Amino acid sequence: MRSQNLLNWKIPSSVKAIGRAGAGTNNIPVQDMNTRGVPVFNTPGANANAVKELVLAGMFLAARNLVPALQFVEILQGDDASLNKQAENEKTLSGIELPGRTLGIIGLGEIGRLVANAAIKLGMKVIGYDPKITVDSAWSLSAEVKKAHSMGDLLRHSEFVTVHIPLLDSTHHLIDEKHVKMMNPKSKLQHKKQ
Repeated sequence: MRSQNLLNWKIPSSVKAIGRAGAGTNNIPVQDMNTRGVPVFNTPGANANAVKELVLAGMFLAARNLVPALQFVEILQGDDASLNKQAENEKTLSGIELPGRTLGIIGLGEIGRLVANAAIKLGMKVIGYDPKITVDSAWSLSAEVKKAHSMGDLLRHSEFVTVHIPLLDSTHHLIDEKHVKMMNPKSKLQHKKQ
């Protein structure tokens, strides 16, 4: 299985094991399964590269205004001269470049680490926040990643933010309206609201 929430399901007695493609087992009633003798296992890191690529794609889409640009191109009509004029007059689609921009990463496990290292290779500054970072994750993280002292610190200094933590009762609503108000005025979220 992947992310389907089994916490409120009646799991048949015929189930011999539950395996999750991905990190965490927060969507599986592990304690109940342990009581029944049903092993629960996961595959941390199995989809980490795919998620990293999706995060990078999301940043490119936001930074370069690609969706509005595609929508704009779809409505263009006319001859070459007319198309050139329409395109030259459309200044709102230019977007920003990623080098020098700051990415904040909440959660520096397998996915967060891959995103951090890729962002640094793109020339971005990276701030990370993970009070539960493991020694292995820390060792495999670029030394260029700066440590945020709090989530608020990360939000205030980041232009892009990505979250890579399991959804648990303790992490549900981790970022709320109060945190959004802390965000850097240059962040894409705030930028879109202005």
